[in-house]
This record gives sequence, C-alpha cells and structure tokens, in this order.
Amino acid sequence: MNILLAMIPAFFWGTTYAVTQYTLTDWPPLLLGALRALPAGLLLLALKPSLPKGGDLPSLLKLGLINIAAFFCLIFIMAQSLPSAISGVGMVSVPVFAMLYHWLVHKHRPTFIQALSGAILVMLAWLLFSPSQISLDPLGLLAMLCAIMCIVVGSTITKSLGNRIHWWTVLTWQMILGGCLLSVIAIVDASASPERYSAVINHFSIRNGAGLLWVIGLNTALGYGMYVWLLQRMTVVDFTFGGIANPVAGIISGLILLGESFTSFQYSLMAGMIAMSLLPQIVLAIRQNKPLPNTD
Repeated sequence: MNILLAMIPAFFWGTTYAVTQYTLTDWPPLLLGALRALPAGLLLLALKPSLPKGGDLPSLLKLGLINIAAFFCLIFIMAQSLPSAISGVGMVSVPVFAMLYHWLVHKHRPTFIQALSGAILVMLAWLLFSPSQISLDPLGLLAMLCAIMCIVVGSTITKSLGNRIHWWTVLTWQMILGGCLLSVIAIVDASASPERYSAVINHFSIRNGAGLLWVIGLNTALGYGMYVWLLQRMTVVDFTFGGIANPVAGIISGLILLGESFTSFQYSLMAGMIAMSLLPQIVLAIRQNKPLPNTD
C-alpha cells in the first residue's frame, strides 16, 4: 500500500512539465520557482512550526540554493523548452549521475548490476536524445543536466544534515530559504526585464490560476509533504519503486494536454530507460527479502 501511496507525489512531480507548458506558457522561470517554493515552505511551517539553530542556517541556505532555488528554476526551464515526456524520462538517469558522483568523489564503487544498468541506460538515452531521432532545445538539455546534478549534490547534503537536524526542519527551511532567494533574484530580474512580468500580470487568466494551484498545492505542498511522511514509514529503496509514476505521468500528461506523440521505437527507448533505472532497486529488494538458508 505504501508503494502505491509513493506513486502519488511521483505522479504530481511528473506532470510539472506538461502543466507548465499548458497553463503557464512564457512565465519567467525565476518567478515560477519562487511561487512554487515559498508558499509551500510557509504552509509546511504553519502545519508544524520549527526553527533551525543559528549554526545550521549556512548549511540550510546552501541546501536551499541547490535543492530549491537552482533546481526549481532549472525544472521550469526544462518545462518550457523540452517535450514533457522527454523531461520526465530524462530525469530517470539521476541514478547514473549519482553513481558516478559517489564513485569519483567518495570512492564508493558501484555494484555490477548498478554499473550494467547505468551503461544500458546511457546507451538508451543516447539513442533517444540523438538528433536523428528527435530535435531538442540545447538549453533544455543543459538545464536537465544541471537539474540532475542539483539532485545528486543536494541529496548528499540533505543526508549529512539529517544526522543533526530534524527532517521536517530541513524540508521546511530549504523551501523557505530557497524561495526567498528566488524571490529576490526574480525581483532583480523584473527590474531588468519588466515587460515579461507585466505581461504575466496583465494577461492573468483562469488557466494560469489553475496551473499555479496545481504546481503549488498538489505538486509541491502535497507532493513534498507526502514524500517526507512516507519516508518515515518505508525505506528509500521501496519509495523509489513509486518513482516509476514520474516519467509515466510526464508521457501521459504530455499526450493529453499538449498532444505530444512519439514513434513506437522512441516509446520503447523510454520504457527501457525506466526499466533500467529501477533494475538495481528491484535486485536489492529481492536480495533483502530472500529467506535465510535453513541450517537445521
């Protein structure tokens, strides 16, 4: 049952790209990032008030910069420049980058199945993102690469902070601090390019409002709230199985909202990438649930 619940936040996260293109077209990514982060952080703070210690603020500020400010901005750049399905499926390559990062930085060698799955995933991604298969915006691909690195580095910082700061405080204050940083930068950007922001205000519509409610309420406040709640009741490995809903949601929402369609070969490459991203967790789960041999 918990794995089915884990699919709910993953599904909402996967719809970010299509919902943004459909309802918030041409909105400045900095503004979208600030609107996504700060209200959600304040809502989490209202639900369970917490204050970090003064000595923890620099670490939380760094986490908010990487995990929220940079990541949210990059996500919305992807959402406005890449097909929804490509964004959702491309993000499943996070395990490969995490594996390489921990191998190079922390000298943690990957297992054989991790290395094999990573190699196949890279090969499938190379075929899917090949210019001969599909034309993609280089800016969107660069944003995807940077967003993946934000996840890898941010997760490492989050894990280290979890040893001395309560997880709810980490979650809440990275949202608030990251949202404040994005708000300040968005104000500076608005002063430099006021026409982009004035267009948002002057042409605000019901569709825009619905998109904001989806991104702020369901995608962020509910999604991240369920994420931290579920991690207290299941292992990280089990939670990753729910992550399959993320790229699937990207594909489905792109098809329904934006009319995106791909060839059978491209869909097969997407399915292969999803399968390879889950394979190491499946093998690990099977090994952990394998009964001990009878020594009687």
